[in-house]
Formats: sequence, C-alpha cells, structure tokens
Amino acid sequence: MIKENIIEYITLCIGVFANNFGISNSHAYQYLKKYKAIKFLIDYYDIEHTLSIDEAIEDCVNICQRNGGALKLNTQN
Repeated sequence: MIKENIIEYITLCIGVFANNFGISNSHAYQYLKKYKAIKFLIDYYDIEHTLSIDEAIEDCVNICQRNGGALKLNTQN
C-alpha cells in the first residue's frame, strides 16, 4: 500500500509541476527525473507528502536547480 501511495503522490506532483510550467506530463517527468527531483520525492516521501503540494513543487524546483535545471517558479503575482 505504501508503494502505491508514493506512486500516486509522485504522479500528482508531476501533473502539478507540468501545469505550473505549461509543459506536458511527459516532459515534466523527464525533467524531474533528469534533475533528481523524482529521487528526492521518493527518498523524502515521509516528509514531503505532509507538505502542501505547492511546497512540494517548490522543493522540486529547488532540487532541480541545484542539479543543473533551469526552470524557475514565477513568484510574482
């Protein structure tokens, strides 16, 4: 059951990430995998899933940037 929860959570994060950046789910998955955010979500699932989805996406962006990713959240409203 826990493995299913992790898969559902990562799928949700990929979808929200894709929506936030206006990219396809496939592109979001490849980006998050390449820059190690998927591994981060798996390794820290016990903590990350207790945060809001916006906080989790922000963490993913930060992890990706630390690993060479260039996408940034637009924090200006």
